[in-house]
Amino acid sequence: MSAPDLSAPPLQQAPQGHPRRWLILGVICLAQLTVLLDNTVLNVAIPSLTHRLHAATSDIQWMINAYSLVQSGLLLTAGSAADRYGRKKMLIAGLAVFGVGSLAAGLSTSTSQLIAARAGMGIGGALLLTTTLAVAMQIFAPEEQPKAIGIWAAVNSLGFAAGPLIGGFVLDHFWWGAIFLINLPVAALGLVAVVALVPESKATRALGASGLPARPDLLGALLSTIGMTALVFAVISGPHHGWTSARVLGSAAVAAVVLAVFAYWESRTEEPMLDVQFFRDRRFTGAVAGAVLITFGMGGALFLLTQHLQLVLGYGPLEAGMRTAPLALTVVLLNFSGISAKWAARLGTPVAIALGMALMSGGLVSIAELASTGYAGTLLGLVLIGAGCALANPAMAHAIMSAIPPEKAGVGAGINGTLAEFGNGLGVAVLGAVLSSFLASGRTLSAGLGAGQLVGSVAVLAGGLVAAGLLKRAQRDAA
Repeated sequence: MSAPDLSAPPLQQAPQGHPRRWLILGVICLAQLTVLLDNTVLNVAIPSLTHRLHAATSDIQWMINAYSLVQSGLLLTAGSAADRYGRKKMLIAGLAVFGVGSLAAGLSTSTSQLIAARAGMGIGGALLLTTTLAVAMQIFAPEEQPKAIGIWAAVNSLGFAAGPLIGGFVLDHFWWGAIFLINLPVAALGLVAVVALVPESKATRALGASGLPARPDLLGALLSTIGMTALVFAVISGPHHGWTSARVLGSAAVAAVVLAVFAYWESRTEEPMLDVQFFRDRRFTGAVAGAVLITFGMGGALFLLTQHLQLVLGYGPLEAGMRTAPLALTVVLLNFSGISAKWAARLGTPVAIALGMALMSGGLVSIAELASTGYAGTLLGLVLIGAGCALANPAMAHAIMSAIPPEKAGVGAGINGTLAEFGNGLGVAVLGAVLSSFLASGRTLSAGLGAGQLVGSVAVLAGGLVAAGLLKRAQRDAA
């Protein structure tokens, strides 16, 4: 029998939440930030990697995609494991695996070694992304959860914006491997803080028909991993290999078949990893629909914006990263101050999501219509997008997590992360295709970038209206 965990107070201390909840939130946000930085930090190192490791274009694509493919494929499985075996245990495991992977990546001497190390980092990233949000939901009382999720979401935006900045700074002073080795002290600090502060929590194990604890859903974990990996691979491969290529169509077919079998299995097994009954809850389906469309529009549109700043306005990579910083700074200011949580509570979740996504859509229109005249129009658009993100993203994440039983918090976080990965990848692929079609027809780069931003704005606005409508109906049904 293992010794009891005496390193932190029990999870349920008082109705107001864990006594050290804000300090714990800081710890898990630090772990979260490390993972998010590696989603974007590698982009600025591509020229150095091409030169030092003699990397081909296909090698560069796999260096970037190995991380996101493994991470997105394992999110649901990682969330389920956290619920079953303990969120603190999985958080510690995630930090350890991510740290080892970072060390291997920083010391790599060939492209194959770096690709393998990035895949290992993706395993750690999946464990961290699911457990951080799940722990945040467990340690805060319901009335404080919106503000806590707002801070968690602000860290997401900060990681997205800071990746290119940190990567550019490190490459100006050190060799390319340093962009991975800087993860080591953060991972070590996170491990110590998690062991000392974070309380353990996990779902009460259900009993099977025999009266014994139900077995883990291993087949469901395998099917979800294969299906999501194949789906994200098809989305990532589309722009480079063509949407009608054998690689893309084959991957999409595998994803469709495997995910259909996964849904059938989950509806039949005794203790499913993902209860398909969740999709009958309008709160859940509304938030899911909004989350996919918001990340679709935002991921693709911000990808186009970085191209616009560099290729049209002539900024270098580091300066382009700095020019996008107002978006993240706006999100951080509104969420860390609690302003967005107060407005969301005052407006109600449906209106907060609709208003937030309308602001984001307006920001994308501003960039599309005014960016060619200089940076002022882009700045206005970034501030509007940041304000909309600060209002809509936490409300959407809270709606998803609130629609799922607390004992399934890890699975809920896995769903939230999977939707973000899928929507972002799809947005980059589709809006990138819009740009390519404009260039193929002889139109200017600026016109193609503007058209892509407008398509993204329509997707974001549609997501807001769909999510708000479904959530409003759910509220009326509940009343």
